[in-house]
Amino acid sequence: MDIIMYLIQLIQYQYQQICWLLNFICRYIPLKQWAFDDSHSPKYQKFKIDELPKIISHKHDWEWTDLINYYKQRYGKTIKPVFRHGECNVPEDCHCLSCNAPFQYLMWNDGKKQSQLLCKVCQSHFNPSSDTRFSKTHSLKCPHCDHTLVHKKDRKHFIVHKCVNPKCPYYLHNLKKVDKQDLNDDYGKYKYKLHYIYREFQIDFFKMDLNSLPKNASSLKFSKFDQNILGLCLSYKINLGLSLRKTAQALNDIHGIKISHQQVANYLKTAAVCIKPFVDNYNYDVGNVFTADETYIKIRGIKGYIWFIMDAVSRSIIGYQLSDNRGVGPCIMSMRMAFKRLKELPEKFKFIADGYSAYPLAAQQFFVQSKGKIKFDITQVIGLTNDDEVSKEFRPYKQMIERLNRTYKASYRPTNGFHNIDGANYDLALWVAYYNFLRPHQHNKYKVLNNVEMLNNASNMPGKWQLLIYLGQQTIKQLSQAEGSNCS
Repeated sequence: MDIIMYLIQLIQYQYQQICWLLNFICRYIPLKQWAFDDSHSPKYQKFKIDELPKIISHKHDWEWTDLINYYKQRYGKTIKPVFRHGECNVPEDCHCLSCNAPFQYLMWNDGKKQSQLLCKVCQSHFNPSSDTRFSKTHSLKCPHCDHTLVHKKDRKHFIVHKCVNPKCPYYLHNLKKVDKQDLNDDYGKYKYKLHYIYREFQIDFFKMDLNSLPKNASSLKFSKFDQNILGLCLSYKINLGLSLRKTAQALNDIHGIKISHQQVANYLKTAAVCIKPFVDNYNYDVGNVFTADETYIKIRGIKGYIWFIMDAVSRSIIGYQLSDNRGVGPCIMSMRMAFKRLKELPEKFKFIADGYSAYPLAAQQFFVQSKGKIKFDITQVIGLTNDDEVSKEFRPYKQMIERLNRTYKASYRPTNGFHNIDGANYDLALWVAYYNFLRPHQHNKYKVLNNVEMLNNASNMPGKWQLLIYLGQQTIKQLSQAEGSNCS
């Protein structure tokens, strides 16, 4: 109890000291001087992005015929064409820019000058020979003063719009921050960004192709290293399961090649983009038994899931997917990859998985999507012991996919997890390519699972990786040509 009382008194004393310090700061230290420090300074205003402007649309949902019908129903009068005493001198191809009324309803509003037309239907004035407000589909207004923005500059990818209203509150607020010495100079205030500015981009970046090259990837046009170095990076990282830093160290210690681990990562990402289409579109010789399972990995300390589908006869990985969740969606995606090589399901087809409910739900969705053409049941091997007849019969297939998970985990373990999901995707694609085409397997008499004749011409593993990249490039070319022919 004495210790508790002592701590309470100490807390009370600290509280009194804090109150005294706050009173001292408020009385003797001017807080206004902090208002312009760092990011609040007007010198940093040019680095800030203003809020979006107000977009005013000028499009009408009605035309001149709708207005005539409205006047007739409301007032019982019909708008007739313009009665002319002489010959009509309004061009026949001219129409109202507001309501699209034909030339019969248009007349000159300025006598002999003939520079302004008046529409009898909507009472709009416009000049047919110049751009008017009606020619614009929309206008941009300042969100602070509702003043129309002015087109100021044209840049490479965008147009600069500026509010030039001298009474705009945004401008006046920024003007107060500028030093009086700068205001007295001739061009002092122009050193700062004071007016509201909006950048209208002319290119839709959201419709660009994202599959050309990943972020931070390198091209295959080598400036410092060559394609042999790329093959060595793939051999050390994928075949031997080294980390990025140990791969860079091995290249330096063994071959005398000084390369950073980041450059190694960029090479691997580029290679994955080239090789993945070949792996995904290869015509695997599959049987009538598929087995599937999912396992988890760590991406920045958070669990991610890898879905594998294996052909039980050839042991090839015919479907794979990386996801941040364990839902039905990634399960369906991996099944689509496995089934796209089959025109129809083989006889006595078996799909073997564990007791997770995502697999039968995915099979149900395939049945619904194909309108009954693709129908198969999931044989679920539940538990670790053979307590039922299904487990006794199909346990070896489940052990195949579990062994595949352990093999992948052995190559993944030196990385200590991935930094982002993109890196995990690229690593997975390269590992599947190595497993299906380059890795010797004991059950296949230490031969590769899928023999590609071109790869046999290479004398070493870096050469095989280079040929695999070439095959991937040819696959990308064929897919693009097929897509172009389908579009035409």
